[in-house]
Amino acid sequence: MDSTFSGLIGLIILALDIWAILNVIKSGAETGMKIIWALLILFLPVLGLIIWAVAGPRGNVRI
Repeated sequence: MDSTFSGLIGLIILALDIWAILNVIKSGAETGMKIIWALLILFLPVLGLIIWAVAGPRGNVRI
């Protein structure tokens, strides 16, 4: 059960990272900043996601 829970958490983090990177691409930020944000999210999946949520560029689409 422990490995199932860990796998589920990993899958959720992966989905959130993909969502964050797509939002970075949609944002109005400069291309260089988009690349930096995407790399930060890719190399630091959890920490990068948190930093992006607090300080990252906002996408054009609001929910």
